[in-house]
Amino acid sequence: MDKRDILSKTDHTLLKQTSTWEQIKVICDDGMAHETASVCIPPSFVKRAKEYVGDKLPICTVIGFPNGYMTTTVKVFETEDAIKNGADEIDMVINVGDVKEGAYDRVLEEIKAIKAACNGKILKVIIETCLLTEEEKIKMCEVVTESGADFIKTSTGFSTAGATYEDVELMAKYVGKDIQIKAAGGISTTEDAVKFIELGAARLGTSR
Repeated sequence: MDKRDILSKTDHTLLKQTSTWEQIKVICDDGMAHETASVCIPPSFVKRAKEYVGDKLPICTVIGFPNGYMTTTVKVFETEDAIKNGADEIDMVINVGDVKEGAYDRVLEEIKAIKAACNGKILKVIIETCLLTEEEKIKMCEVVTESGADFIKTSTGFSTAGATYEDVELMAKYVGKDIQIKAAGGISTTEDAVKFIELGAARLGTSR
């Protein structure tokens, strides 16, 4: 697997609170030059980034980020606004508290509502694996499969840990055949990237 193969599966990411437009332009330039899968950026930069790259590079943004405990109404509005501004892909954060309560129906309905707001664009569901038990991770694989989302994603990169090999292996075992996997958070070497892809990740999220 060569570097181009890896980059074609990478969402080149900059989500730091201190991000500036000049920094966003740099990763857009990198993304276009190296043909990454997308750039993943804060919602406030989506409109300018889409105008800057046009059709040369998909723009991904985050919804309910990073904690996921906003109301569904707010997340749906965020999604609609991001799509209107030119986002091609949406990475949403689930409400982990609902998972801890066993309120999987609420989690499912929220994902479905956000998927509808995506208006045909790609939806990735961040389940924040570091905060879940193995049983909860397996259940979320089932929920995301049922939801009609496009990807299940390990992590925001803003919590207690990021992607692990074990979590990607678990996802590959339990998600439905039409759901792809995104590994994100803490991926820092080419060796890491290759291993995650070999384990079943179709996308990687990394700021490195």
